[in-house]
Amino acid sequence: MPADGALREPSFRESVDLMFNRAVSLMDLSPGLEEKIRVCNSTYTVRFGVRIRGGIRTFTGYRSVHSEHMEPVKGGIRYAPHVHQDEVEALAALMTYKCALVEVPFGGSKGGLCLDPREFNEEELERITRRFTYELAKRDLINPAQNVPAPDMGTGEREMAWMADQYARMNTRDINANACVTGKPPHAGGIKGRVEATGRGVQYALREFFRHPEDVAAAGLSGQLDGKRIVVQGLGNVGYHAAKFLAQEDGAKVVAIIERDGALVDENGLDVEAVRNWIGRHGGVAGYGSASYGEDGAKALESPCDILIPAAMEGVIHRGNAARIQANIIVEAANGPVTAGADEILRDRGVVIIPDMYANAGGVTVSYFEWVKNLSHIRFGRMQRRQEESRHDLIVKELERLSADRGLGWELSPDFKEKYLRGADELELVRSGLDDTMRQAYQDMREVWWGREDVPDLRVAAYLVAIGRVASSYRAKGL
Repeated sequence: MPADGALREPSFRESVDLMFNRAVSLMDLSPGLEEKIRVCNSTYTVRFGVRIRGGIRTFTGYRSVHSEHMEPVKGGIRYAPHVHQDEVEALAALMTYKCALVEVPFGGSKGGLCLDPREFNEEELERITRRFTYELAKRDLINPAQNVPAPDMGTGEREMAWMADQYARMNTRDINANACVTGKPPHAGGIKGRVEATGRGVQYALREFFRHPEDVAAAGLSGQLDGKRIVVQGLGNVGYHAAKFLAQEDGAKVVAIIERDGALVDENGLDVEAVRNWIGRHGGVAGYGSASYGEDGAKALESPCDILIPAAMEGVIHRGNAARIQANIIVEAANGPVTAGADEILRDRGVVIIPDMYANAGGVTVSYFEWVKNLSHIRFGRMQRRQEESRHDLIVKELERLSADRGLGWELSPDFKEKYLRGADELELVRSGLDDTMRQAYQDMREVWWGREDVPDLRVAAYLVAIGRVASSYRAKGL
C-alpha cells in the first residue's frame, strides 16, 4: 500500500469487477445484460468430514459457476489453505472471459478446497479428494455435460485421475465419464501436452506479440525474443515450462527466478532445469550455488528486465511496488497477479501487460482438446497419421525418380526426409492447435487495441472481445 495509506488496495474480486467495468463503459450493452454477464450465477459451499489419523477432519470446499452462456462450464480446482468464496468467484469470472476470448465452447467455473496439500500424505489426499468429488458430483458440479474441472494451484494429474475414477464409480453407465475432468494423466484418459499447456501458451503468446513490430515498439523494445532478459516469479508447473521453453527454444535469458524462500539472480542466465531439480530436492532455491541468492524475493520482482512473468499468486504486483517494476512487458502467467490499482500505474508508465485471460489460456485450450478426445473416444492422429506419411512418401519417391531419370543429381537430405515423412502425432497436433488458438486470440485483441482510440491497452481490448462474445451468446438465447 502507499506510504500514507490513503488508497486501499482493491481485492482480487474487486480488481476483476473494476476491469470489467472499465471495459463495459466502452460498450453499448443494456444495464440488464451487463449485470447478467458480471454476476456469478451460483456458488456452492460444501463442508465434509474425512476420517484421518484416528479422528475426523472437516474440510470446506467451493464450486462457483459464473456463466452458463455455454455449457459445460469449465474451470480448475485449487487446493490452498486460504481459499475463500470471493477468490473462487473472481477466478470463475476470469474463466468465462478467458474461454470466450480464445473461443472454446465453455462457460466459466472455478473450485477450491481449503487445505495445504503439503500437510497430508498421498493416501490422505486421495481420501479427501474422492470425498470432495462425491459431494460435487452428486449435485452435477462435476459432469461431462455440465461442469468439467481441471488442475489448478495445488492439484495436478494425480488428483484429476482420482476425481475421474470417483465419478465413474458413481456413474457406471456413463460412457463419457472420462470427460468429467481434464488434466488427467495420458494413461488415464488424458492428452499429451496438457501438463506443459499453460507454460507453452505463455511462450506462444510472447512469440505472437514479437511478430508485430508496432507492439514491440510500444513496449520500448525491438527485435525478437532471442537475448531478452526474463524474470520469472514462481517456478511451479506454469513458470517452469514457460521459462524452459523460452530459454531453450527462443534464446531468451532467464536472469532471475523468484520462489517462496527467496530469489536467484544471474545476469548470464540461469539453468532452469537445474534450478527446478534443486527445488524438487530441497524445497526452495536457498543453497543453489550457481547464482546470487537473496532472501527478499519481492525485491527481485523489481529487477531490471525486458519481460516479467508472474506465474504464482494473484496480487503480487500492487500499488505498493508497481512504480518500482522495471520490466518493459509483464506477462500474466498467473491469474490476477497485477491488481487494478497497479494496472493503472503501470499503464501510465508505458509498461505493456499481456493479460491473464489471454496469457494463461493454454491450459483451458488443451483441456478443450482433451474433453473432445474423451467424447470422441479416439486419440488425435490415429486415423490420419499413417495416411499422411504414405502421401508424403509418394511425393518424395516421385522427386527422387525425376532426379534419377533426368540426371539432375538432386538428393534430399536425410533430415528433411525424416521430418517430412513423419505424420503428426497427438503431441504435435495439440501444439499446433494451441499455437493457432493463441495467434488468433492475440490478433483479435490487437485489432481492438490498435483500432479504437478509446482502448488504452491489451487488457481492455481482451475484455471487450470476451464480453462481446458472451453478450452475443446470451442474445442468441433470447436474453
